Amino acid sequence: MINISEVIETNQMIEKENLDVRTITLGISLLDCIDADVDKVCENIHRKIVAKAGDLVHTGREIEKKYAIPIVNKRISVTPIALIGAAACRETADFVKIAKTLDETAKEVGVNFIGGFSALVSKGMTAADELLIRSIPEALAVTDRVCSSVNCGSTKTGLNMDAVRLMGEIVRETAERTADRDSLGCAKLVVFCNAPDDNPFMAGAFHGVTEADAVINVGVSGPGVVKTALEKVRGESFEVLCETIKRTAFKVTRVGQLVAREASEQLGVPFGIIDLSLAPTPAVGDSVADILKEIGLEQPGAPGTTAALALLNDQVKKGGVMASSYVGGLSGAFIPVSEDQGMIEAVEAGALSLEKLEAMTCVCSVGLDMIAVPGDTKASTISGIIADEMAIGMVNQKTTAVRLIPAIGKKVGDNVEFGGLLGHAPVMAVNGFACDAFVNRKGRIPAPIHSFKN
Repeated sequence: MINISEVIETNQMIEKENLDVRTITLGISLLDCIDADVDKVCENIHRKIVAKAGDLVHTGREIEKKYAIPIVNKRISVTPIALIGAAACRETADFVKIAKTLDETAKEVGVNFIGGFSALVSKGMTAADELLIRSIPEALAVTDRVCSSVNCGSTKTGLNMDAVRLMGEIVRETAERTADRDSLGCAKLVVFCNAPDDNPFMAGAFHGVTEADAVINVGVSGPGVVKTALEKVRGESFEVLCETIKRTAFKVTRVGQLVAREASEQLGVPFGIIDLSLAPTPAVGDSVADILKEIGLEQPGAPGTTAALALLNDQVKKGGVMASSYVGGLSGAFIPVSEDQGMIEAVEAGALSLEKLEAMTCVCSVGLDMIAVPGDTKASTISGIIADEMAIGMVNQKTTAVRLIPAIGKKVGDNVEFGGLLGHAPVMAVNGFACDAFVNRKGRIPAPIHSFKN
């Protein structure tokens, strides 16, 4: 049972160490919005979201006042739109119309982002899946709050390389369509392997078809809290280090549990999961990179980085699962370059490369996240990077993702500015050797042998 004394204990964490609830995300099923007429689909979507999420922002603010816990974002995730629009959408413009409806409705109810402009194509693409994917560049160019994701592979099905090849082209086109905003559209587009159905974080959130009609998922974050705790055990053994991270993750997760239960009760919606990911922000003192330095690295990217990140990720999970029976989503350590001031500094110092970041994704929560690359990076190269990251997820039975920003008109060393939680990023070098002949092969990469569990 959670009591108010646990919240009081977190006051210092909130006031001095950047502890916050990063997001309350209301997942909403749109399966009952399907219709053969796209205008009717849009009407149904608007009505359903307003009915379910009309009080979400107000509820979040009331919880903030009641417990003095900052809740940074209030968000919505919906059923993958490729499924919802399949019966009605005959051209990309139809899916763009649905995206505009999602955007307008998100603004009406006051949420920061709405996720689920998505397609799940790990084994193959339907005509509707492909139409939605091809509509993504325009959809993200003409909306402000819509986030998009495409799941191109899984441990069970292998990698859909036709979808991977297409996504390289789509990422490139999205960058070009939003070039006047430092290719911002790509910051709202993520490619997954093993995408979870209950992820509360953007841009990858969508409401899985096995979920209830509506559900509350909460993402809680506290890199600054973990760093402060580790400052007190400098020079201690690995055992002490691990125990400190676990205890801290436990406390942070309990805050999220409290907020989730309160939101569930006030909204009359079932509680889903707590995602206990360490999600950094551009704010000083809210950095996963700073934790790695506190563990003992001069800079992220130094020898030992992957081992230190593996340790951190595992202890966060172990502490979190003791604090809540319903841990889900991604739950670990995020390493988005543009959103972590310490990662930005490591790139600028020459300590951190794209290849080292890829190695780090083998042991952390997600993947290559919020990384700016030169604007002249070819679509086939982007597809190759996506394929590499998807393979890591497929073989290691974990979620991996790619959110690359080809910064149109920018070269290595330049800077792109997104603002807010998305931060800014130095443009990183990409291997210049070609992979066209590989990514242009058709079909799937088969699932690994250890996927056969039955």
